[in-house]
Amino acid sequence: MTDSRNGLVTENAWRRLRRYTDARIGLGRAGISLPTSELLAFQLAHARARDAVHFPLDVDRLVESLNSLGEVKALGVPVVLHSRAEDRFTYLQRPDLGRRLSEQGHERLVAAGQAKAPAADLAIVIVDGLSSSAVQNNVVPFLDRFLNDLGRASEGWQLAPLTIVQQGRVAIGDEVGNLLRARMVVVLIGERPGLSSPDSLGIYLTFGPEPGLSDACRNCISNVRPAGLSFDDASQRLLYLIREADRLRLSGVGLKDRTEEVVIEQDRASNTFLTR
Repeated sequence: MTDSRNGLVTENAWRRLRRYTDARIGLGRAGISLPTSELLAFQLAHARARDAVHFPLDVDRLVESLNSLGEVKALGVPVVLHSRAEDRFTYLQRPDLGRRLSEQGHERLVAAGQAKAPAADLAIVIVDGLSSSAVQNNVVPFLDRFLNDLGRASEGWQLAPLTIVQQGRVAIGDEVGNLLRARMVVVLIGERPGLSSPDSLGIYLTFGPEPGLSDACRNCISNVRPAGLSFDDASQRLLYLIREADRLRLSGVGLKDRTEEVVIEQDRASNTFLTR
């Protein structure tokens, strides 16, 4: 089928499916090549993905936004930390350095953990990861929803001081949670950008965090963003996993996300599916 607008572009019958997905299908062709519009769209998406990896997180703006949330204010001013990767180039070349805190950050959290009594139930760690835009755009609205839901669903939970880690990987949350003496740690991190998702936020839950744990010990909720998994749904899934991790005393491969098998009441205030 030829585009009647200019007679140059041959449309693809699969194009109608693009209303259901951001995947690049049904692009059509101009002669033996891609249409110019599709080629330019691909180059733009590629540039956005590269920018997401290399553009630094605006920590000051993030802290300012977090301080505007009433629930976050109760946790105090976020503690800003850094991994052992001194710069972005080192971070990308040495993933191992992004999994451990700098000496200064380690000492700071040791003091914070010793000063907090009793030990915390949950530590929340914000990490720039591989997409600063994912963190910059999605962490605040997600935490706004999650902390509200957490307050309604589980009274009496003790939260550790909120932390922000620059040049960090997922596993750095295990060290942070351990030093803060938290039973569980939730890591909010920018995921590796895709051509259709440069701003995807990942959420990782670990029970009994300590340095050296493998990915098999963590549960992951992926693609949290307005065009992916909604903040509401992500919050409900995380609350379910936290409750189950607390009940079973574990996380990772032994903890299955069964939220899709449970009938969720429309009235969010009831949080019926979260009750034990």
